[in-house]
Amino acid sequence: MTDASDPEAARDASVIVARDTNGMVAVLTTAFPQHGGDYLFLPGGHREPGETPEQCAHRELREEAGVTAKTWRPLGSYVITLHSTARIHLFLAEDLTCGPQQLTPSEANFQLMWWPLSDAIQAATQGRFLLQGGPLALLLADHSAVERERTQGPLGPSQNILA
Repeated sequence: MTDASDPEAARDASVIVARDTNGMVAVLTTAFPQHGGDYLFLPGGHREPGETPEQCAHRELREEAGVTAKTWRPLGSYVITLHSTARIHLFLAEDLTCGPQQLTPSEANFQLMWWPLSDAIQAATQGRFLLQGGPLALLLADHSAVERERTQGPLGPSQNILA
């Protein structure tokens, strides 16, 4: 984990897969004219000085999607490029409470949508996400859900009649 006092840590970012109880995930879209059109992305952004990756994730999810979550699961931390020590920290957020977005002026055109996880993954395979962190986070969240169902059963540990 990167030290929050490290100046390079301020360039770290967190990306969040916010998944509700119906398996829908928060997906954002806006125009990126410099990249040729509208693209999809997940809530997330750069760490503020002194923030941990998880604190950044909490803040970015609340600001960009208007969502708070009770359950957080880290999905991994990855170097953004070979030429930087900055990392992208991926999280799965569940047990969601929705409220109003708290967008900054530069985020004013962000549109929030709720998609089935499988549709968001398909959009990622079609190149509809601008940044690499979103597709990776979606795939890891999907893998996490499959593993959880495999080990706990479709009903969960306390409701599994075979347990």
